[in-house]
Amino acid sequence: MQAWYVIYTKAQKEELAQFHLKLKNLESVFPRLLLPLFSRKQKRIVPLFPNYLFVRIDFEKEYDFVRWSPGVKCFVSFNDRPHPLEDGVVEYLLDRADKNGIIAARPNLKKGQEVRICGGPLAGLDGIIQNPPDAKGRVTVLLSLFNRNVEAEARLEHIESSWLK
Repeated sequence: MQAWYVIYTKAQKEELAQFHLKLKNLESVFPRLLLPLFSRKQKRIVPLFPNYLFVRIDFEKEYDFVRWSPGVKCFVSFNDRPHPLEDGVVEYLLDRADKNGIIAARPNLKKGQEVRICGGPLAGLDGIIQNPPDAKGRVTVLLSLFNRNVEAEARLEHIESSWLK
């Protein structure tokens, strides 16, 4: 009987482990997160769970195939025994991912939400979200300056809100 298990990989070897599991015809999932575009220096695609993969196997028959695959360190275990994940956990992630297992990050900033700008030329000012982040990571914020309401654009990484803390 097949079930989903969690495996722990060697440092930054998730893709290597997934490649070798695929060679053995074992289904695996390595969920990654596509971050909004902030700067050109940052990685935009990062592991959702660094050093972890999900693998669907018949534990009694395929345990050794997984355990001894290059890049795999061990199964995540409780009381020295790997336990299958609850039904629907991996399916939930797959429903939100594209065909490559990449999930697009969607900040929860909503119109009318109070925020503080924590970077850039407007740092330290409080405002209210007018438009949620666009594809380039820009947010339109309504600021009160000199007793006037002024709309300004700020980069998403410069926005601080209670949900980010």
